[in-house]
Amino acid sequence: MNRPVHCLVARLAARPYVQRAIAEQADLSAFRKRPTLRILGGVLLILLSFPLGWPAVAGLCALAFYLGLPWLAALGPVVYGLSHLVFLAGMYLSGAEYTAIFLRWLTRVSVERLLKWQERG
Repeated sequence: MNRPVHCLVARLAARPYVQRAIAEQADLSAFRKRPTLRILGGVLLILLSFPLGWPAVAGLCALAFYLGLPWLAALGPVVYGLSHLVFLAGMYLSGAEYTAIFLRWLTRVSVERLLKWQERG
């Protein structure tokens, strides 16, 4: 096995956050609870922000070209900025709780797989 990769995996596994996630067997059981309306609204805003990004900018540019109205293309950055605001509002409503739960689980699973891969190599 490559020595720098071995050291990186060992340093990662030694981090307190990673050790706690592994020791506590971080899982996704919190996602079994029924989400609140606030969380559902936040997720809906996050999903809405994606088509407001580059697809909306591309659509405005195509429409501007088709109609011969270049000022429509100038609205692209405004719509793109709006998509960021909608995404941030969705993240605020959804809260960081579910993100933290997911990241703890992802950390545990990833480091456990890296350690197993390291033992085989």
